[in-house]
Amino acid sequence: MNFLILPISLMCGLVLGATAISVFLGYRAHRLVAEMSERMQRPKPREDDQLRPLRESVEALAIQVRDLQHHPHVPAPPGMPKAGFNLSKRSQALRMHRRGEAPEKIAVALELPRQEVDLLLKVHRIVIQNV
Repeated sequence: MNFLILPISLMCGLVLGATAISVFLGYRAHRLVAEMSERMQRPKPREDDQLRPLRESVEALAIQVRDLQHHPHVPAPPGMPKAGFNLSKRSQALRMHRRGEAPEKIAVALELPRQEVDLLLKVHRIVIQNV
């Protein structure tokens, strides 16, 4: 029976050590949970100070939204559309071109974009060549 005492005592020592470690880890886990719950209960003034400007700006935006909902913005009436290249301006531009005036002067005199005058003169040249 003496030969069984050593292995059984080693086994009991291991079981006792494992139990002690388990109890210690359980106690430590319980303390960590308690500390975390205490931290969650405490107010955090630093975060409140950081969030205060954001809250104020959100409240100001909410007031503006409510104001816009009660008093909607009325868009300005659209202006008169710019007259296009009507027949009289076209004939006047061609007359001025026949007199030898530059396209820049024609555009300024008739208050038309330079590209429109150039296009008109180009189309006129093509039509004249095909006639």
